[in-house]
Amino acid sequence: MYGASGSIGTAGVQLARYFGADVTAVCNTKNIELVRSLGADTLVDYTQEDFTKNGQTYDAIFDAVGKHSFERCKGSLKSGGSYLATDGFRNLILALWTSRVRDKKVIFKLPPRYTKQDILFLKELIEAGKYRAVIDRCYALEDVVEAARYVETEQKTGNVVLTIDAGQPTENGKGNQ
Repeated sequence: MYGASGSIGTAGVQLARYFGADVTAVCNTKNIELVRSLGADTLVDYTQEDFTKNGQTYDAIFDAVGKHSFERCKGSLKSGGSYLATDGFRNLILALWTSRVRDKKVIFKLPPRYTKQDILFLKELIEAGKYRAVIDRCYALEDVVEAARYVETEQKTGNVVLTIDAGQPTENGKGNQ
């Protein structure tokens, strides 16, 4: 899991562990203990080591932050392995091409679809204490520009949340519910 300490990565680590995967998580030094607490089995500090050059091979590589390409990662995939992408038009094209002609594949689901069953499953995990959202910072809705600037630094851990003040009057004079 590359980008294991971001919003998608923290969710991915927990879900992969829930389903029994052996998770190698790639993140920076400051987030090693957090990602370990989420269930990662092996940790790689990308400031110290490039996981694509350490000789390890994986059944799947999930690039949760869109920083590595399939080309860069394919040597680290086992035969029959999959590179899961979260962004990039190029990955959509590679997903179509590699599914037909290669034993190592790019998986890129477009558009992403979530069902009511998926949401209820996550709700059950949360209620059972088997999944937790990682929150870095909270911003008031009126500070959305500042929140976006922070996210763009690419140094956040987990999620950034926008809050709505339930007591603040709206146009109709009632608080937001």
